[in-house]
Amino acid sequence: MIKVIIADDHVLYRAGVKTALSSKKDMKVIAEADNGAHLLILLKAIQPDVILLDIQMPIMDGIAALSEIKRLYPGIKVIMLTFMEDHSMITKLMELGANSYLTKTSDSEIIYEAIKTCHKQEYYFNSLTNKALLNNLRQRNPALPLKLMPEDPKLSEKEITVLKLMCEEKSTREIAEAVELSPRTVEAIRDKLKVNTGSKSTAGLIMYAVKHKLLDENL
Repeated sequence: MIKVIIADDHVLYRAGVKTALSSKKDMKVIAEADNGAHLLILLKAIQPDVILLDIQMPIMDGIAALSEIKRLYPGIKVIMLTFMEDHSMITKLMELGANSYLTKTSDSEIIYEAIKTCHKQEYYFNSLTNKALLNNLRQRNPALPLKLMPEDPKLSEKEITVLKLMCEEKSTREIAEAVELSPRTVEAIRDKLKVNTGSKSTAGLIMYAVKHKLLDENL
């Protein structure tokens, strides 16, 4: 059972998310908070696995609360919630330790999937977080030459295609159809990419792809 706390100053939003998650047999909303200070008080008594944390709240906002949560309870996964699709904000929050970033327009199934994925794999990446990370890396490394990485493994054309599709947030089945391979073979290529590039996650593969200029600029 995955234990969840919702921290949001909008009562109706909290109620909607709680109702949606209550239908899931593998998770339970154990508490609610209407601001960051209230949340930190709750955390002294109860420890959730995942927190859904609104960015804009009175008294203490989600950004300040995130910093405290990661300092005091580093094992708790935190999914940030907002109406804004701000790439610079996403990057800042991920650097502060956020495990994912969702807009409040996300449907209940996406929230459910994000909670499960963060609990199991630490991070949940979607097209919004991926694009934010890509933009940030491009700004920091506008012209990073390939020769700076002499130990760079040689990737096949098929591996590069799979990597690009992964960065576009395509599912294993969608990638398999695009490259005309079985889903199992695509999974094997994905695992090999992680090993060969030294990446531990999708974010690591994205960073690798950006640094080596493997992605189209219009991604």
